[in-house]
Amino acid sequence: MIYVQLAGGLVLLVVFGDVLVRGAADISYRLGIPPLIVGLTVVAFGTSAPELVVSVKAALDDLPGIAIGNVVGSNIANVLLVLGLPAIISATRCDHHALDRNTYIVLGTSILFTVLCFLTPMTFWDGALLFGLLIAFLWLSARRAMRSRADGSLVPIDDDVEPLAGPIWVSIGALVLGLVGLPVAAHLTVDGAASVARVWGVSDAVIGLTVVAIGTSLPELATTVIAAIRQHGALALGNVLGSNLFNMLAIIGITAMVTPIEIPAEILRLDIWVMLAATVILVPFVVWEVPIGRIAGIAFLVAYVAYIGFLLSPGAQAGLAVVQ
Repeated sequence: MIYVQLAGGLVLLVVFGDVLVRGAADISYRLGIPPLIVGLTVVAFGTSAPELVVSVKAALDDLPGIAIGNVVGSNIANVLLVLGLPAIISATRCDHHALDRNTYIVLGTSILFTVLCFLTPMTFWDGALLFGLLIAFLWLSARRAMRSRADGSLVPIDDDVEPLAGPIWVSIGALVLGLVGLPVAAHLTVDGAASVARVWGVSDAVIGLTVVAIGTSLPELATTVIAAIRQHGALALGNVLGSNLFNMLAIIGITAMVTPIEIPAEILRLDIWVMLAATVILVPFVVWEVPIGRIAGIAFLVAYVAYIGFLLSPGAQAGLAVVQ
């Protein structure tokens, strides 16, 4: 039953997250807000909404491993899985004119995030710093977008967010449904994940880094696969960069402002470094404008499978017991 609860919660997160994005995006379009601004705010935030509600709920339930593991694991999955799988279908181009700047922003944010994790627990002021940086990034991005509509490197693939048919009240209803449904889905997911962790005999951090992280990364994976099929490689990479940035600045920023987050020792020991390494490996592709091709995609997937396998291995659990 707990597996059905966890699976159902993850499915509902994806469904309600999609409903929220479509409703909010359609309302924004009807109000005449430029699509780039919608992409940088509503769509980007909407695709990260599952991670947000899960992390806040987990932190409030005193499950910091799920709260922080969800974000760290999602960022790892976004690079190794979400970029690796589509690259096997079609090479992801890395020569968009704004990708280098945004890659450095995500890398710098990842370094800052890593430092703050080691200053555990993350407090209200840590969260305020992260969220303040997000506001500054959105403001600067909006200014650039208004100056040049060609600069849309961090916009998740906005062409794939189809407007809702019917009058505006349909869009308002979708928005409300998403806002109401996401917390319910988060409750099912967090409770199910905690129960699975107890049954499997692993920590809540491991469940957050694996099952929950992959589940909440499904919107990014679906979007990026579509981008690869449509030969929109730069937008696929931009979607991942934007999602990772929102995960660190918005999700952890808001969660830390709601309640302090104690960072589990196991995440500081390994996973935070894997997240940082996954970000670093993108830099050469972007700087040298080398496409992420099939070989690199396979390497990304192999690395991700090895990482997940290690987390779930008896040796890793024995090492965790020693640390604790």
